[in-house]
Amino acid sequence: MEFATLNNGLKMPVEGIGTFLMQPQEAEDAVYNALKANYRLIDTANAYMNERGVGRGIRRSGVSRSEIFLVTKLWPTEYEDGEKAIDDTLARLGVDYVDQLILHQPVGNYLAGYRAMEQAYKAGKVRSLGLSNFPEDRLQNVIDHCEIMPQMVQVEAHPYYPQGELKKFLAERGMVLMAWYPLGHGDKALVNEKIFAHCAEKYGKTNAQIVLRWHVQMGNIIIPGSKNPAHIRDNLDIFDFALTDGEIAEIAKLDRGTRYYNMPIEQAEQAYMSVNPDFNAQP
Repeated sequence: MEFATLNNGLKMPVEGIGTFLMQPQEAEDAVYNALKANYRLIDTANAYMNERGVGRGIRRSGVSRSEIFLVTKLWPTEYEDGEKAIDDTLARLGVDYVDQLILHQPVGNYLAGYRAMEQAYKAGKVRSLGLSNFPEDRLQNVIDHCEIMPQMVQVEAHPYYPQGELKKFLAERGMVLMAWYPLGHGDKALVNEKIFAHCAEKYGKTNAQIVLRWHVQMGNIIIPGSKNPAHIRDNLDIFDFALTDGEIAEIAKLDRGTRYYNMPIEQAEQAYMSVNPDFNAQP
């Protein structure tokens, strides 16, 4: 495994298991299988409604909590009472702290949510802070008002949408990018691009492994999700080779500015704030 060093000195694995769209039992099994396969980064969220399952998977694995980098997220309807939301999420996961807590969407009173995360950081309940899906203007608004600089920004990123401008913005501020949809939401057209097929044959890997290796060499942290134990193992098998500068340059030509998720902020504001799931009732 390779590690990224965050701007507060914390080391974070560059690859982990994502649990988006997993039912609680599926998340439990995926986390268990991932930890047994030597993953040490787990990503979940209150809105995924599977935090309890994730916690069960951690305990079932027998892997020490101190070895695991656990990430979860607050939903916008929780930002106004962030202290309670953070305590509730810790209870659902069955842990005393999380290694990273992220504001899930840039809507609602996100500054209040971030202030609650800062207090949790000071109290030792959270070891690093992040933002998800924040455009640069709202990201800058958090930076302008924060006491503790965010360590991470989680956004859609893949070879069709490598987030070059955002990465420059983050690098200037010592922040790291975590990519969701690292394989382009399973788009076969992306994964089957000729450059990936060529590299897969050259290195004895799959096309997907080539894409994931590209992310790592670009400095991204990745959280590919899978419920298949074999795919989980394969996704981690990317640390015994390196793409050449020429291959990286060829992959750069795939940038199309293509996103698979593209909801305007105004529409998101209405959609997210109209939903208030009962997180504590999750299985």
